[in-house]
Amino acid sequence: MKKIALVNQRYGLEVNGGSEYYTRLIAERLAADFEVDVITTKALDYTTWENHYTADSEDINGVHVLRFPVEKLRAEDFNEFNGKYLNSDKKNTETEKIWFEKQGPYSPEAIEYIRESHDKYDVFIFVTYLYYLTVMGLPEVADKAVFIPTAHEEPFIHFRTFETLFKKPKAYVFLTDEEKTLVQKLFHCEDIPCRVMGTGVDIPCVPDESTFRSKFGIDGDYLIYVGRIDEGKDCPTMFRYFTEYKKRRPESRLKLVLMGKQVCDIPKHSDIISLGFVSEEDKFSGISGAKALILPSKFESLSISVLEAMSLSVPVIVNGICDVLKGHCIKSNGGLYYMNYFEFEGIIDYIFSHDAEYSMLCGNAKSYIDGNYRWDVIMKGFGEVINSI
Repeated sequence: MKKIALVNQRYGLEVNGGSEYYTRLIAERLAADFEVDVITTKALDYTTWENHYTADSEDINGVHVLRFPVEKLRAEDFNEFNGKYLNSDKKNTETEKIWFEKQGPYSPEAIEYIRESHDKYDVFIFVTYLYYLTVMGLPEVADKAVFIPTAHEEPFIHFRTFETLFKKPKAYVFLTDEEKTLVQKLFHCEDIPCRVMGTGVDIPCVPDESTFRSKFGIDGDYLIYVGRIDEGKDCPTMFRYFTEYKKRRPESRLKLVLMGKQVCDIPKHSDIISLGFVSEEDKFSGISGAKALILPSKFESLSISVLEAMSLSVPVIVNGICDVLKGHCIKSNGGLYYMNYFEFEGIIDYIFSHDAEYSMLCGNAKSYIDGNYRWDVIMKGFGEVINSI
């Protein structure tokens, strides 16, 4: 049986993050056919990287997790350093090395373990391109590396460091066609074998909308946002658009329900309801009862929350600046995208005034997931990629 190591900056049942959650979904399913370890840090909070977990190792749902300490918290001057570097015309790998250490999670012990364990594992799978563990770890085992970059158009993808890094792996797994196109255009790595495979979508419980509404005191129609409540997800713009809509539609009883860890300010508004981090049962029950799921982010490589909503026949409303999210809407005809406030307003008005078309959106969303995001197909592909190394 081949031995596999997945590498990601955070890992755990309580970790709230897209690439981290994706890594766990993949690791647990690979464990059926391979011996699987996860190499990660002891951090829980990505804004500080403070060591949270105390154990050096633990087993989670059949996956052996190896945790390494973060030696330095995210630098206090990182935001200032980041802003200056992004605005500089002189991009160079020396400054970027400092950037990666300041951003974190800075864990030399994890890199040392990867280096020393080259012959211990048959394949190393690195998930997400932006963090220290991938930037420093992948080159150490490049001849055995599968790279899942979760890349999208953003300033960091143009760092000089990645011009070399993206040419090193033995194989790629891309989450979407848009990601594959972007990476191959930027790094000319067409000669490296690749597969486009998203993620399967599981609903691990029977959603109970009425219990959810009763538990959290929510009545009437609502939009739902699931994920980190963060400036990086463009949540402030979502708040601004929603409050403006309520001003311009004073008769509307529509609410905005938020699920996820709060990292930025949430305006005090009677129709904006923040539930914080919730259970899986509450999450899926909340999504199933929503009129639509909204994702305002400009930068996404897949978006599991969008796929989960569509699997529950809930249409999505997304930021059209993001090619991946826009692509989901166009390919499925199960969602709508906006480029500015007035298009956002038009979408909300439309879904409440066109019942037949709204029902079609719901059905199309479910069909899109059933046809494209089945776990059996995806895991067969993963097995083929791993066995090709």
